[in-house]
Formats: sequence, C-alpha cells, structure tokens
Amino acid sequence: PRPLTLEEIEEMIQDFAEGTRRARDAGFDMVEYQASTATIIGQFLSPLTNRRTDGYGGDIEGRMRFLLDIIDAGRKKVGPDYALITRISGSDFMEGGHTLEEVKVMAPILERVGMQALDVTTGWHEAPVPFIQMAVPRGAWVYLGETIKKLVNIPVIGGTRVNDPIMAEEIIAQGSLDMVYMGRPLIADPELPNKAREGRFEDICPCTACCHCFDGAAEALECVVNPRAGRELEYTIEPAKDPKRVFVIGGGPGGMEATIVASQRGHKVTLYEKGDTLGGQLLIASLPPYKEELPYYTRYLVRQVEKSGAEVMLNTEVTARDIVDAGPDAVIVATGGVPIIPDIAGVSGDNVVTAEEVLTGQKEVGDRVIIVGGGLIGCETAEFLAERGKKITILEMLDRIGSDIGRTTRWTVLQRMRSAQIQMETRTRVVEITEKGVLAEREGAAGFFEGDSVVLAVGMKSENRLAKELEGKVPELHIIGDADKHRRIIDATHEGFRIAREI
Repeated sequence: PRPLTLEEIEEMIQDFAEGTRRARDAGFDMVEYQASTATIIGQFLSPLTNRRTDGYGGDIEGRMRFLLDIIDAGRKKVGPDYALITRISGSDFMEGGHTLEEVKVMAPILERVGMQALDVTTGWHEAPVPFIQMAVPRGAWVYLGETIKKLVNIPVIGGTRVNDPIMAEEIIAQGSLDMVYMGRPLIADPELPNKAREGRFEDICPCTACCHCFDGAAEALECVVNPRAGRELEYTIEPAKDPKRVFVIGGGPGGMEATIVASQRGHKVTLYEKGDTLGGQLLIASLPPYKEELPYYTRYLVRQVEKSGAEVMLNTEVTARDIVDAGPDAVIVATGGVPIIPDIAGVSGDNVVTAEEVLTGQKEVGDRVIIVGGGLIGCETAEFLAERGKKITILEMLDRIGSDIGRTTRWTVLQRMRSAQIQMETRTRVVEITEKGVLAEREGAAGFFEGDSVVLAVGMKSENRLAKELEGKVPELHIIGDADKHRRIIDATHEGFRIAREI
C-alpha cells in the first residue's frame, strides 16, 4: 500500500458525503459511519496503519481528522436534524493499534461534532483475539460500550455475542448500554424482534455462533439453523395441495427440521426415534467444551416438534416391515451415522475406544491418550480430555489439523490446543495399535507414540440399512443427513427443510 494523496482523501470524503445524502433521499432514517475494524476510516484511526506525518496522522486528533471531515461533509449534505452515528472499535486488539484508552478520548470529540449515538463494537477481524466464535461467552464485549457510556451524554450501542433478547434487555435495564445491536441472530431468525415483542421467546431460533455465515460470506449467505437465509423468495413454505401421511425415522436435527416443516404444510407426520429423547448427534456435539450454544438450538427444535402437532414415538426402533405394513405415503430416513472403525491391526484392543464413547462417558481413558484423526471430532475430543488433565497426542493423515473446521473458527481451536500443549502430528498414518501405544508412519519413516489409550476419531459412516431395506417398498422414499452420507449439521437441517417443503 501507499499513502493516499490529499486529493484522493478529499475525493473519498465527498464520496462518503454523497452516500449519506443518497441514503437519506432513499428513505433511511439514519446513517452510521463505519469507523470500526480495518475499514479505511478504521485504518486512519489506528497508529498501526496510519503512519502519516501530515494533518491526517500523528496524534489522536490527527488520526481522527479523516472521520471528522467525513462527518462535517455529510452533515452539510443532509442538514442538522438528520440522524448520524458512528461505529467504532472499542479497541482494535492489534499490537500497536488503538486501545480503549484512546477511544475514551475519541468518544467525547465525536459527541461534540454532533453524533447522535456511538456504536461501540469489537476489534479488527485480523486481531489474534476471538470475538464472535461460540467459545466466546455471551456478552463478553459489553464492557467496551459500557466504558464509553460513562464519558458521553448521547446513547451508546454495544453488543457482539449477545444473541438473546432477554439478555439484551437485562444489559439495557442495568444501565450498561442504551441499545444492543444484533447481526447474526437476525440471520438465524429474522423474526426475533417480533417474537420477543410478543413474548414468544421459545419460538426464537437461536444463533449458535458457529460462524458458518462468515465462512462463506464471500460466495453466498448461508445459516446452519435457518435454511431460508439467503433463499427467502425461493424457499417458501406453502400448504400441501395433497396432504400425506409422512413417517420420519430419526430425531436428529435433519429429522426434526423435516418434521416441523412437513407439519407446517399440513402433512400428518409421525416421527420415530429409537432413543429416549430427541436430538441425535446434536446431543453428542454439545458435550465438548466451548459448545454451550448447541443445547439451546436442540431445545428449540424439540419445542417446535412438540408444537407442530406431529406424533412423536420415542424409544421406538421401527423395522422396514413395520413401516411397509403401516402404509405411509412418504418416508424420510434420517437415521444418522455411526463411528468408522478403521481396519488397523490392534483396533479391537481393550485400550481402544471411539470419540463418541469418550464424550458420552461410556468408556474411560488413561492419562496418556493418542487420538487417531485430527478433524473436528478429534480436536473437540482432544480439548475435552485435556480439560480433564490428560496428555494428548493427535495423529492426522492429512497435511492440516482441523481441515473440516470452518476458517473463522479453526484458528481459535488451534490456538487453544497449542495453549493446552496438545501434541499435533500431521501426515502421519497409523500402522498398528498396541497395548503401549501406536506405531505410525510419516513420509516413509516409522515412529512409535506411547500412550495408555487410543481414541478413534476418523469420522462417521452412514447408518442406512433401513433406507436400503425400504427401497422400492414405499411410495416415496427420501434419505437425508448422515443417513445419506456423513457431512455436517447444516446439510442435515437444510436437506430436512428442502425435502419437507417438496413432499
């Protein structure tokens, strides 16, 4: 990069001003200047990126000049009564960047130049600090706006990792902030404000902070818990022209989503679950540390199934004959998957367990644990056991640990595992498991990893026996989620929604 010329700076200022005018003329009630993160305004504010020696650099006042000139030019375009506010990072959390102490100086200046409110958010996306991931506790960043609120007389807005309207109300009621912003929670459920106003809190589909929307934002907006996000005009839910008797087999996320949508459309749905509760793999996925948001989503789905009017049969493992004899018009198989047991010498030893057995407490492990498989399941199991004082080694065949973890979350997982001193070995193929550990091969060289227990986390395979037995025996057969092939929660929920809206 190179420093902007004064002519280029002036051109940008006028562009911001014209944008402000166009927004007003288009009918918007307010314009917010984005001075947070590493936007051009944020880069001017930060001493890390602003090394200018003219009037647009140097001390805080100099680095603020670009923003202040934008505000002045915008105000001249829209007049004194139009609402203008500024969003600023409470700290950019970058080494050498601006801090909360500097923002405490900036805030009163922004109030003096006529900002009607200040929106205080978190740091730059480039910062080595997790801000938005599920592992970050709810409300962790409220203190940034709360600090600024004590210094100004205009409303202060804050948020990030506030996805619950009740929590937002408590933050406001106790005087920490005047308003709370939400972004991703409104992608998960655009009706959140209306449902909250009506007191329908249990009907709000919760954002799990999984960050999938960030992972793919450059291509298309997607949401794990809201299949309609980005497809609202295409994915409508219309009443069924010919209501049918629909059987859903399996009460995981895909099966529950299918049950809810099919019931909404007027089909008579029966959901069969062989366990004593609904949830499927969501129940296991909620067990590792830093997954505290998933139970909220599970409870939401269970409540919606209960309110859908569908018949729910727990502790019921149906056979193909049972289904055929009952004569449904359509069957959705959502029987999920089971752990893969690789063909490795010694895999049936007493010291070998699966990740699922460890997470659910079915099996105990020794103090030194070798985890075979460094994908999402292996990493989460490693953190689960590290919290319990175990010494962990992960062996992964691929070049990267956590290659199936979304990019917005993966670096935080690796950061935590390094802090926990979890040993991570890549390009390592397990050859044999013994009572004393694992014999492995890397780039043609053999090595032995000592351990008391070996945990298998090499993935899942489809549990599709029932689906195969039903082929050609029912009028309409659909296979979704892991029962089709092992993928992610988003694939199960989206397929459940899509199939249910098409039946």
